[in-house]
Amino acid sequence: MNLGGLFEGPHLLVIGIIVFLIFGAKRLPELGKGLGEGLKGFKDGIKNVGSEPTSSVQQQSAAPAPPKAEVVEQK
Repeated sequence: MNLGGLFEGPHLLVIGIIVFLIFGAKRLPELGKGLGEGLKGFKDGIKNVGSEPTSSVQQQSAAPAPPKAEVVEQK
């Protein structure tokens, strides 16, 4: 399968229009930010393969503390 001509200008323009129509103008910046953060995390993960995890990786993987339950006194 040859994908050499798949990512040319007109094809990318059509793909961009379809993405714009599906997600709308308000969601595109959020999607771009999420994609960028995901790629950055992926690159950091690739760099740290076989080494000790950094503190930022440990903070991201730590689960948040569960909310405290309220004690209701009965009279």
